[in-house]
Amino acid sequence: MPSDASETMGYIENRSFDEINVGDCAELVQTLTTQDIDAFAIVSGDVNPAHVDEAFAQDDIFHKIIGHGMWGGALISTVLGTQLPGPGTIYLDQSLEFLKPVGVGDTVTVRVTVTQKHDKNKSLSLDCLCTNGDGTPVITGQAHVIAPDKKIRRPRVMMPDLVMHRRGVNHDKLLAAAQGFEPLPTAIVHPCDTTSLEGALEASNLGLLEPLLVGPQARIRAVAKEIGADIGGMKIIDTPHSHASAESAVALVRAGHARALMKGALHTDEVMSAVVAKENGLRSERRMSHVYVMDVPTYSKPLMITDAAINIAPDLQTKADMIQNAIDLAHAIGIELPKVAILSAVETITPRLQSTIEAGALCKMADRGQITGGLLDGPLAFDNAISMRAVAAKEIASDVAGQADILVAPDLEAGNMISKQLMYLAGAEAAGIVLGAQVPIILTSRADDRRTRVASAAIAVLFDAATRRITPH
Repeated sequence: MPSDASETMGYIENRSFDEINVGDCAELVQTLTTQDIDAFAIVSGDVNPAHVDEAFAQDDIFHKIIGHGMWGGALISTVLGTQLPGPGTIYLDQSLEFLKPVGVGDTVTVRVTVTQKHDKNKSLSLDCLCTNGDGTPVITGQAHVIAPDKKIRRPRVMMPDLVMHRRGVNHDKLLAAAQGFEPLPTAIVHPCDTTSLEGALEASNLGLLEPLLVGPQARIRAVAKEIGADIGGMKIIDTPHSHASAESAVALVRAGHARALMKGALHTDEVMSAVVAKENGLRSERRMSHVYVMDVPTYSKPLMITDAAINIAPDLQTKADMIQNAIDLAHAIGIELPKVAILSAVETITPRLQSTIEAGALCKMADRGQITGGLLDGPLAFDNAISMRAVAAKEIASDVAGQADILVAPDLEAGNMISKQLMYLAGAEAAGIVLGAQVPIILTSRADDRRTRVASAAIAVLFDAATRRITPH
């Protein structure tokens, strides 16, 4: 027998025919989630919208096929195959009667009870009962199995993280939320190429932005003609070159004509130089930082990363401002208490790794109210921050580990690499803005596609609305 509880949890062990008595029972408690439904749909090939679409959640067909036949039957099989009798069990037959629908969010208790032993073929008859949260039977039936004739003890298989996530769904939700507000007056800085002008126009067509085009008028009109866009009704602030475009865009914000900036066909440092200018810039009391909001197909929720574009080697106070900026954005997009993972190479404070020391200090700053609105933990390695499987393997006790909303990179290089790897290897969709200035700055890259630009605009709208405390119209 195993010597401690942790070893017991690492194995599954059966009960042989001779060890089982009539009246013995085993049970399992499980809650039905939309991920369960998606997983069944993929395995079975049943992608009927009535079975997998949340809009059909109250449909009788949905409940009976997904909630009963597939899910309930599978849970009964799980109890028989892992607990009673356990490994080595051979199914002979099963009959089930579905009494009451099971829906998403319902918690079901599955219980199997031995009613007969058949010595001739070492088989068992078992009653099967599934009840919902208030004890009402939802499934009843019987199972007939051959019990194992010898003891079997096997390691419990560590299952991989299973995340059922439709690509782009998180960004689509942000877009829908942002469309509930009035278009955000935004100075589009030097939109003198196809990508930047198309991105601004797309955001305008979706009702996100009210573009003020700042740049050489002739070049902007030439690009519009090239792509067949009608910009006759849009305001253009004519400037001679990109530096002047950045300065004029900042001046529009200072004059109250714009409440956001969107980078066009110019270098990031040109925009930021105008923004950080001491006398005529857009500085606030907080350090500016970039925040990515990533829609990662293998992660169940938006994943925010800071800083991958502005602060090269942030010190402790800069990291505190980066975290506060990210927390504020998390609130704006609907995350009430964001979980903040401060990244390093290890999960323990190590004097030779400065990032681990700063992670510990940042957590203590949060304890003292110097960083508010989020739940911080660190240092955490990347796997410990986003994988519950890694957390379990390393036995990390944390309310953040494995389920982070925000990743704080130790420096710009690490943040940039994490972000780009997620985009190009994991198929993540990115959106990002710069915070800490007087207005949000949509700092897109020349390589960004239309969806990235639109999602970034949506985030800026939501942040502006949260800052001004306005509600959707």
